[in-house]
Amino acid sequence: MTARPAITAAILAGGAGRRLGGRDKGLEPLAGVPLVEHVLAALQGVDARLIVANRNHDVYSRYARTVADTVDRHGPLAGIATACAACETPWLLTVPVDCPEPPVDLATRLLREALLHDAPAVVAHDGTTRQPLFALYRRELADAAAAAAAAAQGVWAWQDAIGARELDFADRGQQFQNLNTPDDFLAHASRPHSTD
Repeated sequence: MTARPAITAAILAGGAGRRLGGRDKGLEPLAGVPLVEHVLAALQGVDARLIVANRNHDVYSRYARTVADTVDRHGPLAGIATACAACETPWLLTVPVDCPEPPVDLATRLLREALLHDAPAVVAHDGTTRQPLFALYRRELADAAAAAAAAAQGVWAWQDAIGARELDFADRGQQFQNLNTPDDFLAHASRPHSTD
């Protein structure tokens, strides 16, 4: 039996937090715990963890290796390019820091799809729409991601350009919910949560 290729999970935490008054979203408390801790706790089936952040490195580095965007133009694709360049395993899984409960089988299912179809990347689809920040990439895509980010290409368009496959996660659709505002944090903390 062939060993499963190793995966690094990168949490994308480089946003400006504009809808939170400029506060660092990943460090905002959710049920008394920084949001980034919820994301880290949910990640399963990965071999290493990485955080891409453009501030508060001293805090984030307590949780995992932390790097800043290496592409001048910030944005989600810059974070993906940075994570790919820093990745030391064959595969890179990306998740945004504002989603506290990503599916626990996200990495496993995306990798299975990638290997089955020899795909360069696989991105989750929640049953309604593509979730472009929940994706698995071959590490070798770092240069392509950096070039696309520098050219201000969007994540979705870049995924199409590299031939990324979509994988249906309709059974986990609610787990892709992201938190952007103080009201989102309050509402999430007060509702029942998935246990798997």
